[in-house]
Amino acid sequence: MSSNDSAHQPLGERELAILRFEATWFTLDEDRHEAIRARFTCSVEEYNLEVNRVIDHPASMLEDPLVVRRLRRQRERRRRELIGGAAAGEQA
Repeated sequence: MSSNDSAHQPLGERELAILRFEATWFTLDEDRHEAIRARFTCSVEEYNLEVNRVIDHPASMLEDPLVVRRLRRQRERRRRELIGGAAAGEQA
């Protein structure tokens, strides 16, 4: 499947559920990691990989652009911190 094809593919139920969860998890009265394991039956690491795939899917911006942009900004911030930390470690 080409990237052009994926632009026309709608998100599946699991991908939609991930976006809904990311939009509302902070309002829950339960631990985020516990909620992830219970709702998505996977580890937090596997869930984070799925989140990254979902927010890179072109259809995600049509579904919830605010959540997708927030998650992309957070991901970029973490990457910059990792790169900055690695560079600082090399200088020491």
